[in-house]
Amino acid sequence: MSEVLNSVANRFDSGATLTHASARAALAAGLQRIEAGATGVDCAPLAQFDSSALAVLLAWRRAGDARGINFEIVNLPAGLASLARAYGVDNFVDRS
Repeated sequence: MSEVLNSVANRFDSGATLTHASARAALAAGLQRIEAGATGVDCAPLAQFDSSALAVLLAWRRAGDARGINFEIVNLPAGLASLARAYGVDNFVDRS
């Protein structure tokens, strides 16, 4: 994951890979950023992912809800959006 918040929108980058192998670390890093005030994640760099990415995105969304913010997930790759639809969670992932 990128160590830099996007100063314009207070979003952090998802990183290029979000799979089962990296999910735990990505989840923890994102939760720290949300606790520090991040209001969204930019998934533009995301090139390799599996269903674990959805679990992480949903956890970040819940963390934002708990803080009273509408946590934004932007630039979701088409393949991951399709996977979200297949699992029936697209409304939770793409409600920005």
